[in-house]
Amino acid sequence: MPQPSLIRTAFDATSTAGDVVAGLDLVGIRAVVTGATSGLGRETARALASVGADVTLAVRDTALGASVADDISASTGNRAVRIAHLELADLATVTRFADSWDGPLHLLINNAGVMRPTLGRTPQGWELQFATNHLGHFALALGLHDALAAGANQRGAARIVAVTSGAHMYSPVVFDDLHFTRRAYDPQLAYGQSKTANSLFAVEATRRWAADGIVANAVNPGGVSTGLQRDFTQDMKDHLDRLEAAGVFAYKTVSQGAATTLVAATAPEFAHNGGHYLDDGNEAATVPDDVDLTGNSHAVKRWARDDATAQQLWKVSADLVRQR
Repeated sequence: MPQPSLIRTAFDATSTAGDVVAGLDLVGIRAVVTGATSGLGRETARALASVGADVTLAVRDTALGASVADDISASTGNRAVRIAHLELADLATVTRFADSWDGPLHLLINNAGVMRPTLGRTPQGWELQFATNHLGHFALALGLHDALAAGANQRGAARIVAVTSGAHMYSPVVFDDLHFTRRAYDPQLAYGQSKTANSLFAVEATRRWAADGIVANAVNPGGVSTGLQRDFTQDMKDHLDRLEAAGVFAYKTVSQGAATTLVAATAPEFAHNGGHYLDDGNEAATVPDDVDLTGNSHAVKRWARDDATAQQLWKVSADLVRQR
């Protein structure tokens, strides 16, 4: 059902990263972008640097990260592009990253992600997609809360952007078997669960932290061909081909895919509004949990927006990262 109060911006599916940041001056803004060595993360970091932001690339491969940082600096003229090591599936590196951060932080872009065709586990036994895409970013945000609060105090607001996916429609968060210890592993369900968790994080982070000046929003970049798909099986590739043929999505360029992230990060409409799910540069409509992805690919299911579920996920996630 149409929701007339949805937040609208000047941007749409055709907008690029450059369109969103055009005319902005982000000098003095400090940003962290996870997974910034390729794809959406690299383009997001480049766009932020192009308008003066001080950008830290939080990356697994620091040698590659240094090369990307040099490239961004050369193309934008901004020397305030640096790297730091971060492996989201290894919470020790998350803790080191957060503990080493000095001073205020204004933008946290939780962009990194994995999509695995086979079951992987962390040393704790956590399913790898949920551990990387949600728990690592959850722990990172907790560790950087005080820096974000300082950033909000300095500039009036701080923002977290959680990159999710239309794949959230495949699965809610299955609390009684988060890590596929009893049910058969299905990579699509595992990825979908992690993307639902990203959206729920934005809901609860905003509820808890808005009083500190921190808001979080989830963004669906749409269909973009990136390194995320490097390990796809032929069945997974065929599934995407069927969805594209059915009109569920149309591929965007990387710059178009990064645009919605940058809307959540910089557009005035979301400076103090959090807990939303954005698609094609605007807030998406919420649809019932039983609808199919076909015909609803630009919407968000209720299970990814539910307040009580978001609170439950926060508690479960906090318990897990404390027990590591």
